[in-house]
Amino acid sequence: MIEGTRWCLVGMITLLCLSCASTGPSRYEQTDSATSACLRNPACYNLPGNEAVLPWVGQAARAAATASATLRVLEAADVARIEYLLVECAKEANFKVNEREYGEGKIPDDDECKRVVGKDKDGLPIARQMELGKLKHDRAFRCVQEEIVRLFPDHVSIEPRYGPNDKSGGYALTGRWTKSMKPDVVLHASGQPDQIQCIYDFKFPCTKLSKADPLSNSDTLTQLGRYKDLGRNCKPAIVTPQMGVVRE
Repeated sequence: MIEGTRWCLVGMITLLCLSCASTGPSRYEQTDSATSACLRNPACYNLPGNEAVLPWVGQAARAAATASATLRVLEAADVARIEYLLVECAKEANFKVNEREYGEGKIPDDDECKRVVGKDKDGLPIARQMELGKLKHDRAFRCVQEEIVRLFPDHVSIEPRYGPNDKSGGYALTGRWTKSMKPDVVLHASGQPDQIQCIYDFKFPCTKLSKADPLSNSDTLTQLGRYKDLGRNCKPAIVTPQMGVVRE
């Protein structure tokens, strides 16, 4: 029992150090591993409410340990699987909408992409590529709901909106549009959308240039730059049917 207690205490101290000093996705993998190992040891036990209590650890340290233990994020293999599915959703949406709008095997050329189809509420022109992009986004979101959220319901949110949090100095979920951001797909800690792991935006390039180099669009780069403020666990990415997951 003494050896088990000593092992668990060391694991707990390691957990706390990792949660304070580490950055990036590996931080969560190590924290989760250390916590799970400790909780499997007989020297650790549960009280009502499923709160892991370590009798020899002070209250402040125990609170920090509990907070770290509840930060359950996706393993690297799960993130890779989700990224694969995101690309498949983008491909499926691109193919289905193009086929419906232009016929089997046909895609819009550059002139069609740039064709003005209307004006927005500010009187600015709406190009066909923008219209197609919205249709493809809608289809891709349905695919994400069916193929990804179904598998990881507690870890994936579609179009959550984040705004500045005056108390923390960071960002939190908000219903306000002012100074807010709304990524297409967010991976996060289990049941905690504020604890962001990865951010993805679907892009459906229409012209030949944008298909070959989706980051050539300055608006896209600006958008990715803003997303960096939301979380630093993995770089924000765009997902395109042609290039897959793309990061700066």
